[in-house]
Amino acid sequence: MQTTGTSLKQRVIRYLVGQAHRPRGIVGWANGWMFALRPSNRQRNIWAVSLLDVQPTDRVLEIGFGPGIAIAEFARRATRGHVFGIDHSRAMVRQAARRNAAAVRARRVHLTYASVEQLPSVGDPLDAILAVNSVGFWPDPVARLRELRRLLRPAGRIALVSQPRCPGATRDTTVRAAQELQDLLTQAGFTHLRVETLELDPPVACVLAGNPTGSPTGSRS
Repeated sequence: MQTTGTSLKQRVIRYLVGQAHRPRGIVGWANGWMFALRPSNRQRNIWAVSLLDVQPTDRVLEIGFGPGIAIAEFARRATRGHVFGIDHSRAMVRQAARRNAAAVRARRVHLTYASVEQLPSVGDPLDAILAVNSVGFWPDPVARLRELRRLLRPAGRIALVSQPRCPGATRDTTVRAAQELQDLLTQAGFTHLRVETLELDPPVACVLAGNPTGSPTGSRS
């Protein structure tokens, strides 16, 4: 019986981790709404967007937008720009599209079901890129970051956010996560790194960096 109980617990844990990684079905939809309504999640996403200093004409991209909280904040700021988002959960694409329906209809927000390994075309170079609690799931994150850097204009900026969700996470866990993100960004060729911290439980780290050269295809005029 003990073995059966342990096996069931392990299956439940794997299922919950899988839902956090790629929400799907009714459970994924419910998780998305729960994440969207949780005050700390809203605060974390809006704070991260604020650090990118988005301007009205900016073109921005979020990787793994979940229920679309940061997408909505981007759209509120980039009133004459374009907001792109990709997520590998169909449930989250539908939910984020519903949350940002007016901006989607106005063609200011463009949401795509896709993974970071298969980035869709975004046209002209981007001004800013955001990823919240998703880099840890990326295969070969340095290669992915190099691809993202090629999408940025010269001096374009990126923000990688981590709020550790492992059991017993502390400030030290956040500090280690921030250092890992800094190392990845450095290896991918980003410069001018800095770390900002939001005092939640556990703390949230946002590592910001700049693109020193931009896309090899050139920049916007």
